[in-house]
Amino acid sequence: MSQEISLKDLFLQVKNKNEYLKVCAPMVRYSRVQFRTLVKNYGVDLCFTPMILADSFCQNSKARYNEFLTTDTDSPLIVQFAANNANDFLDASKLVHPYANGVDLNCGCPQRWAMKDGYGCSLLSKPDIIQDLVLGVRNNLPSHFSVSVKIRILQDIKKTIELCHQLQSCGVDFITVHGRTPSQKSGEKVNVDALREVCASVQVPIIVNGGVKTLKDADDLYSAVKCNGVMAASGLLTNPALFDGSTKTPQTCIKLWMDLKNKSNDHITFQCYHHHLVFMLEKILTKPERQEFNCLSTFESVDEYLKMNILNDHTTPDYEHSLGNFIKCEFDEGITSQHGKKCRGCGKSTCYCICNRYDCDKTDGKYFSSFLEESDSLDYMETNMFAETL
Repeated sequence: MSQEISLKDLFLQVKNKNEYLKVCAPMVRYSRVQFRTLVKNYGVDLCFTPMILADSFCQNSKARYNEFLTTDTDSPLIVQFAANNANDFLDASKLVHPYANGVDLNCGCPQRWAMKDGYGCSLLSKPDIIQDLVLGVRNNLPSHFSVSVKIRILQDIKKTIELCHQLQSCGVDFITVHGRTPSQKSGEKVNVDALREVCASVQVPIIVNGGVKTLKDADDLYSAVKCNGVMAASGLLTNPALFDGSTKTPQTCIKLWMDLKNKSNDHITFQCYHHHLVFMLEKILTKPERQEFNCLSTFESVDEYLKMNILNDHTTPDYEHSLGNFIKCEFDEGITSQHGKKCRGCGKSTCYCICNRYDCDKTDGKYFSSFLEESDSLDYMETNMFAETL
């Protein structure tokens, strides 16, 4: 992948236009390369991968295959990792360095499993560890490869600003700030005043996140807090054309999604294809229609339903951003061999082993899907997962 795109230049370009960077959030199971390509056709400037556990990514080839897929047009791209020690974060960053424009450290996930294992929001009370993680990447990878951190606001706004200043001194390229505290739920109000104060107090670019369901929401948030970028999560799932001004998913978007599926061959699962359409059609189908659509179980049945009930215009969609060619990633064996195949079935949040048995040779590598069935909802991404279909 080309790394010619500089994140600093990207921020500078939008600043010179008196605009803001439009960003697609890291969403577990949903921020895949096909969806990243889709939203870029509707105004998104920067995309993140799903959050990936750094230690598992280093340890297990199946995790790398399942959690990181990219193409030669998938840029600019930020890979987000959850990590709790500098060694895992640095090594995971080295592995993806040839295929991405930067890495992001997740310090915003408030889920119990993440907090228990020292990931996500648990790091907000450990700025020294965050500093070690950031400096490890900053001091060992080229300067054009960005390193950033995603946080939530703290109850004490002064501590939030102090943390941002510490991150700034470590050399982060930008910071993403979610406008709710770790204890708040996704439906609660975003603290606009706190976000404004953070943006006014920090020199590095700030992307703000939380509560963005429409382009007007994004514009209003940008105007209110004077940030450098606005990130959307569930709003983009429901309407990938959000940043293009559409109030609901347009037919062209659904057609593009079908076409991206067709061009993906075996690089997309039915679950991924279908779940995205469930979100996209939320404002289009009636409740009985949604129930019917949600029960479809094959690519063919879904496509037939769309052609018969949704799509009136059968012209071929135009691309500004194409999917491109899939890249067969070659990961440094010198790094992966040091981490080995260590089973995570010892009380940590995630385990590769089938039914929590500790036989790593039988794992499918899909560590999120099995664990999250018994976990709390992915509230930090502002999404409602269809647990019954997992």
